[in-house]
Amino acid sequence: MAKIISQAGYQELLEENTSLQPTDSCNSSDVIYQLPQQFGSGYERCIQLHGIELLIIKQEFHDDLSIEYEANEQDIDYIEFGFNLSGKSIICGGNTNFLDWMCAGKKNQAQVLGFSAGERIRKVDIHLNASELINNFSIGNSYQISPHLTQLIEGKTQKSYRDINKITPEMKLPIEQIINCPFQGMTKNIYLEAKCLELIALKLEQISQSIQPSRQKNIFKPEDIERIHYAKEILIQNIENPPSLLELARLIGLNDYKLKVGFRQYFGTSVFNYLYQQRMEKARLLLLTGQMSVKEVARAVGYANQSYFTVAFRKRFGINPKSCKL
Repeated sequence: MAKIISQAGYQELLEENTSLQPTDSCNSSDVIYQLPQQFGSGYERCIQLHGIELLIIKQEFHDDLSIEYEANEQDIDYIEFGFNLSGKSIICGGNTNFLDWMCAGKKNQAQVLGFSAGERIRKVDIHLNASELINNFSIGNSYQISPHLTQLIEGKTQKSYRDINKITPEMKLPIEQIINCPFQGMTKNIYLEAKCLELIALKLEQISQSIQPSRQKNIFKPEDIERIHYAKEILIQNIENPPSLLELARLIGLNDYKLKVGFRQYFGTSVFNYLYQQRMEKARLLLLTGQMSVKEVARAVGYANQSYFTVAFRKRFGINPKSCKL
């Protein structure tokens, strides 16, 4: 039987298990709320940045739990970018992201957030303290995103906005980098703020792409979509020696234009970048096993030149392959 608790009661229990980051003991802007043992294991980590409240959640519950959220009126605009790698939120499930923008003066509906026993929750939430951050970046460019969101940014509407979509391959890396941030102190804050802005940019770009004219979508028949997915499988199976773009197009029976446009539409990235991401991820996993040298790993993912591989790996993960191996 599921346990039921109010949001206020749950928050009170979290605050009873509060601690500052040990390495940042003088920094009250980085607080960890340990999940009470009667509920499970894990934590919620709240980090205050410049105009941003960052929430990192890693939790697993012993039993089913329902948290009841009461209806309340917003004092200020509520702007949240959420990225759920696994587990559920009030808004969406695993491997999904969302933008939720509620205007001041609006009333939230009462909601129940349910957690299943043994469900591994890994998510990053970015709360903006005010809309000015987006306003500053959108001057002269807001027309590129949805009309409704543009009106919100420009203060011309009080109607709430919500967008839910899948986490793209480009989003996964900064999410993981936030969760596993290697820095402390001022360097940590600068690094995390940059990663939050990167995720915000990627989410806004995703919204922008989704409202583009549907002409490109209409050029794809069901068999075309199957061929585009087949192209992805060919890349994965031939990661060490992949075909060129023209060869890949010929193998799946599409022209290179349809392949390029379709691949980006259905996988959120280019053919070249997808291959690069897959190569680097395979290289990272091989290095972590400790059974292969950097040179052997480079060859295993299609790099004859170890120096080129090192540059590509560092660009992707921010560290040298040898550091990953250690």
